[in-house]
Amino acid sequence: MSTNASRPLKLGTRGSTLAMAQSGQVAERVRQLTGRPVELVGITTYGDVSREHLSRIGGTGVFVSALRDALLAGEVDFAVHSLKDLPTAQPPRLALAAVPVREDPRDALIARDGLTFEQLPDGARVGTGSPRRMAQLNAWARALGKRVETVPIRGNIERRLGFVSSGELDAVVLATAGLRRAGMADAITELLDPGTVLPAPGQGALAVECAASNEELTARLAELDDLRTRVAVTAERSLLSALEAGCSAPVGALAEVRDEERDVTELHLRGVVGTTDGTTLVQLSTTGSVPESAAESLARAEALGRELADEMLAKGAAGLMGERAH
Repeated sequence: MSTNASRPLKLGTRGSTLAMAQSGQVAERVRQLTGRPVELVGITTYGDVSREHLSRIGGTGVFVSALRDALLAGEVDFAVHSLKDLPTAQPPRLALAAVPVREDPRDALIARDGLTFEQLPDGARVGTGSPRRMAQLNAWARALGKRVETVPIRGNIERRLGFVSSGELDAVVLATAGLRRAGMADAITELLDPGTVLPAPGQGALAVECAASNEELTARLAELDDLRTRVAVTAERSLLSALEAGCSAPVGALAEVRDEERDVTELHLRGVVGTTDGTTLVQLSTTGSVPESAAESLARAEALGRELADEMLAKGAAGLMGERAH
């Protein structure tokens, strides 16, 4: 890069094991792209220090606002977020420069004695801080003719896995992507089928953000972008936005870009909203063709998300989300 070519680029990241691992992977790719050293700068966010449950502190933006402040202040050159933590509205002064290839978006069960969810005993204690997971796990248990007790938990991956190894909980549910990036995938006892448990919108994807005014860096970081991933997460986040729900709401979504016959590319989007006790779920899906051009495909993905959200709201989704975000 032309200016300050020898100065290390500063990458802002949360300081957790997982955040540092995934940011380190992005840093290595940026080093290869730019030929410049990349220095990780750990930043503590409100979500890291608050001990309240995410559903209580709002979820949306609590893990990203401090990173964004550092970007806007020029303290870091770019930042790496878990995409599912990003609010759906993009600030005009910041560019979402890249959404790299997505890791496995599914949720994972880590249970004692290697059990699967169907093998858990009636009344098993399952830890998760996510209302979305609670809604679907409780509904799944009910469909199996049993009951689970979903226990709200917080903390890093090691702490959450510790609840199982210590015997305090029978199982916990975490994102597969996080476990893989942190080198802890061996702990997984079952990968949860999205047909039963839909992940959070954007789960498994990363967001690389920088100041919109830094056009040269934005252009270089854009080389990390994966269009298929961006199209899929655009549809998921459009659904979330149209539901006017924050990332702590019990909303699940997964979009998949599929190559059909005769060179037709289709986007399949599934969404779910439910009450945390699992007694009521609104689950719908839709499919649309994806145009060849990047701009048109992203516009189609946004439209598909809004359309599915409208159908879900018509089926009563709004009443299942508690207080809607504004």
